[in-house]
Amino acid sequence: MRIAIATVQVPFISGGAEALARGLSDACKLAGHDVETVTMPFRFFPDSEVTRTMANWEAENFANINGYNPDVVICLKFPAYYLSHHNKVVWLLHQHRSVYDLWDSENPASPEALALREQIIAKDTAHLSGVKRVYTIAKNVSKRLLKYNGVESTALYHPPPLAAGLYSAKPQPFIFMPSRLETLKRQGLLIRAMKFVKSPMAALIGGDGGQRPQYEKLIGEFEVGNRVRLLGNLTDREMLGYYASSLAVFFGPKDEDYGYVTLEAMLARKPVITCTDSGGPLEFVVDGETGLVVPPEPEEIAAAIDKLYYNQSFSIDLGAAAFSHYHSMNFSWERAAAELLKS
Repeated sequence: MRIAIATVQVPFISGGAEALARGLSDACKLAGHDVETVTMPFRFFPDSEVTRTMANWEAENFANINGYNPDVVICLKFPAYYLSHHNKVVWLLHQHRSVYDLWDSENPASPEALALREQIIAKDTAHLSGVKRVYTIAKNVSKRLLKYNGVESTALYHPPPLAAGLYSAKPQPFIFMPSRLETLKRQGLLIRAMKFVKSPMAALIGGDGGQRPQYEKLIGEFEVGNRVRLLGNLTDREMLGYYASSLAVFFGPKDEDYGYVTLEAMLARKPVITCTDSGGPLEFVVDGETGLVVPPEPEEIAAAIDKLYYNQSFSIDLGAAAFSHYHSMNFSWERAAAELLKS
């Protein structure tokens, strides 16, 4: 079978979306299919660039590409699912969130921004409603899609990028948080929390991004430089080591789509501390059973960290239960690819 995977990419930024596209492509190739990933660059601003990209994808007809006709096209990201093809399947990572759940309804928007929002919602609804099979990467994404567009979908989970290499070692007195340094990932919550931690725990934060200067400043303001380290970008080997040796993992983003960090921590037999408004992680973290779920408040996060430090047998039990829970959910690239390609 000839398969085209259609998506977009922000040049010089690589993350979960790119890992998913690679994983899907590899799984399809292992199943004996001919696979090509087709991308276009995506620019978040100005608004005219967003509409231009929408128009470009809407003009695309994948029925015949230089004499080749894909048997199926799998669309991953906005606005790639605007393309035309007789057998189009959507596996939605997320929509253009700035006009959906991240829209600031309290502050008046410009007429141009409001018009763009209305245009995107209308086109998303029209194009996604016309697709026979719509999948998402998580129940949280499906919930948004139903809320804003009235489109039903099926959540289809897949393994995280480091799944094959994760292992567990004797826990050391630190909490690990790997993620891009972005506002929505909320590393600032952990930095603030360390001010209130009573146990001799440290916080190691992996990753880099635009919020690094702000987080460096915050570390100074809260006087936690002796307890918090910004590790910068890590190799896969370093990531595996930090996961393995941590006492626990903190992952408290704002309304996350899915969250590889949660699943990687579970495979390393580590409990995850997440927040009541973190979205995707709540599909896997059960409070007091596979991790801890707390309000997004520094004092509450600090109390959770102390709870795990002062009762490390409880922490180990949570990590073991998380590991078992992950495997009970039958995560598999083979299964995900077969579901997307079924007739």
